[in-house]
Amino acid sequence: MPTNPQHIRAIRYAVGVTIASALAFGIAWPLSFLFPVLSAVFLALPLPKFTLKQGFRNMRDTLFAFGVGFIFTQFLLPFPVIYVPLLALALFHTYYHLNRGGSFWLVLMLLLCLLLMPMLAGVYEGLAIGVVSGLVGSSWLTILLLWLAHYLVPDLPDAPVMPVPPGYQPGYSAVAAETALKSTIVALPIAIIFIANNWTSQILVMVFAAIFTLSPDLDKGKQAGINSINSTLIGGGVAFFVYWALVAVPEYFFLMLLMFFISLRFGLAINSGRPIARFLPSAMVAMIILVNSSLAEGADFSENFVLRILFISLAAMYVVTALKVLTAFWPEKYHVSPQ
Repeated sequence: MPTNPQHIRAIRYAVGVTIASALAFGIAWPLSFLFPVLSAVFLALPLPKFTLKQGFRNMRDTLFAFGVGFIFTQFLLPFPVIYVPLLALALFHTYYHLNRGGSFWLVLMLLLCLLLMPMLAGVYEGLAIGVVSGLVGSSWLTILLLWLAHYLVPDLPDAPVMPVPPGYQPGYSAVAAETALKSTIVALPIAIIFIANNWTSQILVMVFAAIFTLSPDLDKGKQAGINSINSTLIGGGVAFFVYWALVAVPEYFFLMLLMFFISLRFGLAINSGRPIARFLPSAMVAMIILVNSSLAEGADFSENFVLRILFISLAAMYVVTALKVLTAFWPEKYHVSPQ
Protein backbone atom coordinates (compact mmCIF):
# COMPACT_ATOMS: atom_id res chain seq x y z
CA MET A 1 0.00 0.00 0.00
CA PRO A 2 1.52 3.38 -0.97
CA THR A 3 2.13 5.92 1.77
CA ASN A 4 2.13 9.00 -0.45
CA PRO A 5 -1.31 10.73 -0.31
CA GLN A 6 -1.02 11.77 -3.97
CA HIS A 7 -0.39 8.17 -5.04
CA ILE A 8 -3.32 6.94 -2.94
CA ARG A 9 -5.65 9.44 -4.63
CA ALA A 10 -4.28 8.41 -8.05
CA ILE A 11 -4.93 4.71 -7.40
CA ARG A 12 -8.40 5.49 -6.05
CA TYR A 13 -9.08 7.55 -9.18
CA ALA A 14 -7.99 4.69 -11.45
CA VAL A 15 -9.99 2.07 -9.56
CA GLY A 16 -13.14 4.19 -9.42
CA VAL A 17 -13.09 5.33 -13.06
CA THR A 18 -12.40 1.78 -14.26
CA ILE A 19 -15.28 0.30 -12.24
CA ALA A 20 -17.64 3.03 -13.49
CA SER A 21 -16.51 2.52 -17.10
CA ALA A 22 -16.88 -1.26 -16.82
CA LEU A 23 -20.49 -0.96 -15.68
CA ALA A 24 -21.41 1.86 -18.08
CA PHE A 25 -19.87 0.30 -21.21
CA GLY A 26 -20.91 -3.22 -20.22
CA ILE A 27 -24.59 -2.53 -19.45
CA ALA A 28 -25.12 0.64 -21.53
CA TRP A 29 -28.33 1.92 -19.93
CA PRO A 30 -29.73 5.28 -21.11
CA LEU A 31 -27.32 8.11 -20.25
CA SER A 32 -24.87 5.56 -18.81
CA PHE A 33 -21.93 7.73 -19.95
CA LEU A 34 -22.80 10.14 -17.11
CA PHE A 35 -21.67 7.53 -14.58
CA PRO A 36 -17.94 7.44 -15.49
CA VAL A 37 -18.03 11.17 -16.34
CA LEU A 38 -19.37 12.19 -12.92
CA SER A 39 -17.08 9.67 -11.22
CA ALA A 40 -14.03 11.11 -12.99
CA VAL A 41 -15.07 14.66 -12.06
CA PHE A 42 -15.48 14.02 -8.33
CA LEU A 43 -12.63 11.52 -7.88
CA ALA A 44 -10.27 14.12 -9.36
CA LEU A 45 -11.10 16.50 -6.49
CA PRO A 46 -8.92 16.16 -3.36
CA LEU A 47 -11.96 15.61 -1.16
CA PRO A 48 -12.40 13.27 1.82
CA LYS A 49 -14.91 10.42 1.73
CA PHE A 50 -18.57 11.43 1.81
CA THR A 51 -20.20 10.91 5.17
CA LEU A 52 -23.47 8.98 5.16
CA LYS A 53 -25.31 12.24 5.72
CA GLN A 54 -23.57 13.93 2.77
CA GLY A 55 -24.17 10.94 0.50
CA PHE A 56 -27.87 10.66 1.27
CA ARG A 57 -28.22 14.45 1.00
CA ASN A 58 -26.73 14.31 -2.49
CA MET A 59 -29.12 11.50 -3.41
CA ARG A 60 -32.00 13.64 -2.14
CA ASP A 61 -30.70 16.63 -4.09
CA THR A 62 -30.60 14.50 -7.26
CA LEU A 63 -34.27 13.60 -6.83
CA PHE A 64 -35.11 17.24 -6.14
CA ALA A 65 -33.28 18.37 -9.29
CA PHE A 66 -35.04 15.70 -11.33
CA GLY A 67 -38.40 16.82 -9.89
CA VAL A 68 -37.68 20.41 -10.91
CA GLY A 69 -36.61 19.36 -14.41
CA PHE A 70 -39.64 17.06 -14.75
CA ILE A 71 -42.10 19.82 -13.79
CA PHE A 72 -40.48 22.28 -16.20
CA THR A 73 -40.45 19.77 -19.04
CA GLN A 74 -43.84 18.11 -18.62
CA PHE A 75 -46.01 20.99 -17.44
CA LEU A 76 -44.31 24.28 -18.42
CA LEU A 77 -42.46 23.56 -21.68
CA PRO A 78 -45.68 23.49 -23.79
CA PHE A 79 -46.39 27.09 -22.68
CA PRO A 80 -43.41 29.24 -23.76
CA VAL A 81 -44.82 32.46 -22.28
CA ILE A 82 -44.74 30.86 -18.84
CA TYR A 83 -41.77 28.56 -19.41
CA VAL A 84 -39.18 31.18 -20.43
CA PRO A 85 -39.48 33.54 -17.42
CA LEU A 86 -39.68 30.61 -14.99
CA LEU A 87 -36.59 29.02 -16.58
CA ALA A 88 -34.78 32.34 -16.12
CA LEU A 89 -35.87 32.41 -12.48
CA ALA A 90 -34.75 28.80 -11.95
CA LEU A 91 -31.34 29.44 -13.51
CA PHE A 92 -30.92 32.59 -11.41
CA HIS A 93 -31.64 30.74 -8.16
CA THR A 94 -29.35 27.88 -9.21
CA TYR A 95 -26.42 30.26 -9.79
CA TYR A 96 -27.38 32.27 -6.69
CA HIS A 97 -27.30 29.10 -4.56
CA LEU A 98 -23.78 28.29 -5.80
CA ASN A 99 -22.52 31.84 -5.22
CA ARG A 100 -23.68 31.68 -1.61
CA GLY A 101 -21.62 28.55 -0.95
CA GLY A 102 -24.34 26.02 -1.75
CA SER A 103 -23.83 22.42 -2.80
CA PHE A 104 -21.96 22.06 -6.10
CA TRP A 105 -23.60 18.64 -6.54
CA LEU A 106 -27.08 20.19 -6.36
CA VAL A 107 -26.13 22.98 -8.77
CA LEU A 108 -24.66 20.48 -11.26
CA MET A 109 -27.76 18.25 -11.07
CA LEU A 110 -30.10 21.24 -11.49
CA LEU A 111 -28.22 22.47 -14.57
CA LEU A 112 -28.27 18.97 -16.10
CA CYS A 113 -31.99 18.51 -15.43
CA LEU A 114 -33.07 22.01 -16.46
CA LEU A 115 -31.06 21.94 -19.70
CA LEU A 116 -31.00 18.27 -20.72
CA MET A 117 -34.50 17.06 -19.88
CA PRO A 118 -36.43 19.47 -22.16
CA MET A 119 -34.29 18.34 -25.09
CA LEU A 120 -34.54 14.67 -24.15
CA ALA A 121 -38.32 15.07 -24.18
CA GLY A 122 -38.10 15.77 -27.91
CA VAL A 123 -36.27 12.51 -28.49
CA TYR A 124 -37.96 10.26 -25.94
CA GLU A 125 -41.70 10.87 -25.92
CA GLY A 126 -42.99 11.77 -22.49
CA LEU A 127 -39.56 11.33 -20.89
CA ALA A 128 -39.44 7.53 -21.11
CA ILE A 129 -38.82 5.76 -17.83
CA GLY A 130 -35.48 4.50 -19.15
CA VAL A 131 -34.18 8.04 -19.53
CA VAL A 132 -35.45 9.02 -16.10
CA SER A 133 -33.85 6.02 -14.41
CA GLY A 134 -30.69 6.60 -16.45
CA LEU A 135 -30.23 10.16 -15.23
CA VAL A 136 -31.05 9.50 -11.58
CA GLY A 137 -29.40 6.07 -11.59
CA SER A 138 -26.11 7.35 -12.99
CA SER A 139 -26.03 10.08 -10.34
CA TRP A 140 -26.83 7.71 -7.46
CA LEU A 141 -24.33 5.14 -8.72
CA THR A 142 -21.67 7.86 -8.68
CA ILE A 143 -22.31 8.49 -4.97
CA LEU A 144 -22.14 4.76 -4.22
CA LEU A 145 -18.95 4.46 -6.27
CA LEU A 146 -17.29 7.29 -4.34
CA TRP A 147 -17.98 5.38 -1.13
CA LEU A 148 -16.70 2.13 -2.67
CA ALA A 149 -13.54 3.74 -4.04
CA HIS A 150 -12.69 5.22 -0.64
CA TYR A 151 -13.36 1.82 0.98
CA LEU A 152 -11.12 -0.04 -1.49
CA VAL A 153 -8.37 2.62 -1.43
CA PRO A 154 -8.68 4.44 1.91
CA ASP A 155 -6.72 7.49 2.96
CA LEU A 156 -3.96 7.08 5.51
CA PRO A 157 -5.10 7.49 9.14
CA ASP A 158 -2.78 10.49 9.58
CA ALA A 159 -3.56 12.02 6.17
CA PRO A 160 -3.82 15.83 6.24
CA VAL A 161 -7.38 17.05 6.64
CA MET A 162 -8.65 19.01 3.67
CA PRO A 163 -9.93 22.52 4.47
CA VAL A 164 -13.68 22.60 4.96
CA PRO A 165 -15.49 25.16 2.76
CA PRO A 166 -17.49 27.79 4.66
CA GLY A 167 -20.75 26.24 3.48
CA TYR A 168 -24.05 27.85 2.58
CA GLN A 169 -24.40 31.46 3.68
CA PRO A 170 -27.99 32.29 4.68
CA GLY A 171 -29.51 35.70 4.14
CA TYR A 172 -29.50 37.99 1.13
CA SER A 173 -26.19 38.64 -0.62
CA ALA A 174 -26.12 41.50 -3.13
CA VAL A 175 -22.81 40.33 -4.59
CA ALA A 176 -24.10 36.78 -5.09
CA ALA A 177 -27.33 38.10 -6.61
CA GLU A 178 -25.48 40.35 -9.10
CA THR A 179 -23.17 37.51 -10.11
CA ALA A 180 -26.11 35.12 -10.52
CA LEU A 181 -27.96 37.69 -12.64
CA LYS A 182 -24.99 38.03 -15.00
CA SER A 183 -24.71 34.24 -15.34
CA THR A 184 -28.44 33.97 -16.06
CA ILE A 185 -28.40 36.72 -18.70
CA VAL A 186 -25.57 34.94 -20.54
CA ALA A 187 -26.88 31.37 -20.21
CA LEU A 188 -30.61 31.94 -20.85
CA PRO A 189 -30.52 32.94 -24.57
CA ILE A 190 -28.48 29.93 -25.67
CA ALA A 191 -30.65 27.62 -23.55
CA ILE A 192 -33.86 28.97 -25.12
CA ILE A 193 -32.48 28.73 -28.68
CA PHE A 194 -31.29 25.16 -28.25
CA ILE A 195 -34.41 23.96 -26.46
CA ALA A 196 -36.77 25.69 -28.90
CA ASN A 197 -35.01 24.16 -31.91
CA ASN A 198 -34.40 20.83 -30.16
CA TRP A 199 -30.75 20.77 -31.25
CA THR A 200 -29.96 17.56 -29.38
CA SER A 201 -26.88 16.85 -31.49
CA GLN A 202 -25.32 20.12 -30.27
CA ILE A 203 -26.45 19.79 -26.67
CA LEU A 204 -22.87 19.94 -25.37
CA VAL A 205 -22.54 23.55 -26.54
CA MET A 206 -25.38 24.54 -24.23
CA VAL A 207 -24.01 22.49 -21.33
CA PHE A 208 -20.48 23.90 -21.74
CA ALA A 209 -21.86 27.45 -21.96
CA ALA A 210 -23.78 26.94 -18.72
CA ILE A 211 -20.64 25.59 -17.02
CA PHE A 212 -18.47 28.46 -18.30
CA THR A 213 -20.95 30.95 -16.80
CA LEU A 214 -20.75 29.46 -13.29
CA SER A 215 -18.27 32.30 -12.73
CA PRO A 216 -19.36 35.26 -14.89
CA ASP A 217 -15.98 36.97 -14.74
CA LEU A 218 -14.74 37.84 -18.23
CA ASP A 219 -11.16 36.67 -17.62
CA LYS A 220 -12.32 33.49 -15.86
CA GLY A 221 -14.88 32.75 -18.57
CA LYS A 222 -12.28 33.22 -21.28
CA GLN A 223 -9.74 31.12 -19.42
CA ALA A 224 -12.32 28.39 -18.81
CA GLY A 225 -13.00 28.23 -22.54
CA ILE A 226 -9.29 28.06 -23.40
CA ASN A 227 -8.73 25.41 -20.73
CA SER A 228 -11.61 23.33 -22.10
CA ILE A 229 -10.21 23.46 -25.64
CA ASN A 230 -6.78 22.41 -24.37
CA SER A 231 -8.37 19.64 -22.29
CA THR A 232 -10.33 18.38 -25.28
CA LEU A 233 -7.18 18.28 -27.42
CA ILE A 234 -5.39 16.24 -24.75
CA GLY A 235 -8.38 13.97 -24.16
CA GLY A 236 -8.92 13.63 -27.89
CA GLY A 237 -5.34 12.53 -28.42
CA VAL A 238 -5.72 9.82 -25.77
CA ALA A 239 -9.13 8.80 -27.15
CA PHE A 240 -7.56 8.50 -30.62
CA PHE A 241 -5.07 6.00 -29.21
CA VAL A 242 -7.83 4.06 -27.38
CA TYR A 243 -10.02 4.01 -30.48
CA TRP A 244 -7.36 2.51 -32.76
CA ALA A 245 -6.21 0.12 -30.02
CA LEU A 246 -9.81 -1.17 -29.87
CA VAL A 247 -9.91 -1.45 -33.64
CA ALA A 248 -6.87 -3.74 -33.36
CA VAL A 249 -8.16 -5.63 -30.29
CA PRO A 250 -11.97 -5.22 -30.08
CA GLU A 251 -12.37 -6.88 -26.68
CA TYR A 252 -14.28 -5.60 -23.64
CA PHE A 253 -11.62 -6.71 -21.15
CA PHE A 254 -8.91 -5.04 -23.23
CA LEU A 255 -10.89 -1.79 -23.08
CA MET A 256 -11.11 -2.07 -19.28
CA LEU A 257 -7.37 -2.73 -19.07
CA LEU A 258 -6.73 0.36 -21.16
CA MET A 259 -9.09 2.42 -19.00
CA PHE A 260 -7.29 1.35 -15.82
CA PHE A 261 -3.78 2.20 -17.01
CA ILE A 262 -4.89 5.46 -18.66
CA SER A 263 -6.88 6.61 -15.62
CA LEU A 264 -3.95 5.65 -13.36
CA ARG A 265 -1.61 7.79 -15.47
CA PHE A 266 -4.13 10.62 -15.44
CA GLY A 267 -4.59 10.24 -11.68
CA LEU A 268 -0.86 10.50 -11.03
CA ALA A 269 -0.58 13.59 -13.26
CA ILE A 270 -3.68 15.24 -11.74
CA ASN A 271 -2.20 14.91 -8.25
CA SER A 272 1.33 15.88 -9.27
CA GLY A 273 0.85 19.61 -8.84
CA ARG A 274 2.39 20.34 -12.26
CA PRO A 275 0.91 23.13 -14.42
CA ILE A 276 -0.64 20.65 -16.87
CA ALA A 277 -2.64 19.08 -14.03
CA ARG A 278 -5.39 21.73 -14.32
CA PHE A 279 -6.28 20.49 -17.82
CA LEU A 280 -6.37 16.79 -17.03
CA PRO A 281 -9.67 16.25 -15.14
CA SER A 282 -11.59 17.75 -18.08
CA ALA A 283 -9.32 15.91 -20.54
CA MET A 284 -10.30 12.61 -18.92
CA VAL A 285 -13.98 13.55 -19.23
CA ALA A 286 -13.49 14.43 -22.91
CA MET A 287 -11.72 11.12 -23.48
CA ILE A 288 -14.54 9.12 -21.87
CA ILE A 289 -17.22 10.93 -23.90
CA LEU A 290 -15.30 10.53 -27.16
CA VAL A 291 -14.64 6.83 -26.57
CA ASN A 292 -18.28 6.27 -25.58
CA SER A 293 -19.62 8.07 -28.68
CA SER A 294 -17.18 6.20 -30.91
CA LEU A 295 -18.37 2.81 -29.67
CA ALA A 296 -21.81 3.35 -31.21
CA GLU A 297 -22.59 1.52 -34.43
CA GLY A 298 -21.59 3.57 -37.48
CA ALA A 299 -19.84 6.22 -35.36
CA ASP A 300 -17.04 8.25 -36.90
CA PHE A 301 -14.27 9.09 -34.40
CA SER A 302 -12.72 11.85 -36.50
CA GLU A 303 -16.08 13.55 -36.97
CA ASN A 304 -16.89 13.30 -33.24
CA PHE A 305 -13.51 14.78 -32.32
CA VAL A 306 -13.73 17.70 -34.76
CA LEU A 307 -17.31 18.45 -33.71
CA ARG A 308 -16.34 18.37 -30.03
CA ILE A 309 -13.57 20.93 -30.60
CA LEU A 310 -15.95 23.05 -32.68
CA PHE A 311 -18.71 22.93 -30.06
CA ILE A 312 -16.44 23.83 -27.15
CA SER A 313 -14.89 26.65 -29.19
CA LEU A 314 -18.34 27.99 -30.07
CA ALA A 315 -19.44 27.82 -26.44
CA ALA A 316 -16.29 29.63 -25.29
CA MET A 317 -16.63 32.32 -27.98
CA TYR A 318 -20.29 32.86 -27.12
CA VAL A 319 -19.62 33.20 -23.38
CA VAL A 320 -16.64 35.54 -23.86
CA THR A 321 -18.54 37.73 -26.37
CA ALA A 322 -21.67 37.83 -24.21
CA LEU A 323 -19.66 38.73 -21.10
CA LYS A 324 -17.83 41.50 -22.98
CA VAL A 325 -21.13 43.03 -24.13
CA LEU A 326 -22.66 42.58 -20.68
CA THR A 327 -19.68 44.18 -18.95
CA ALA A 328 -19.71 47.14 -21.35
CA PHE A 329 -23.39 47.90 -20.74
CA TRP A 330 -23.68 46.90 -17.09
CA PRO A 331 -24.83 49.99 -15.14
CA GLU A 332 -22.08 51.04 -12.77
CA LYS A 333 -24.45 52.55 -10.25
CA TYR A 334 -25.87 49.08 -9.65
CA HIS A 335 -22.49 47.44 -9.39
CA VAL A 336 -21.95 46.09 -5.89
CA SER A 337 -18.45 45.72 -4.57
CA PRO A 338 -17.58 42.94 -2.12
CA GLN A 339 -17.58 44.06 1.46
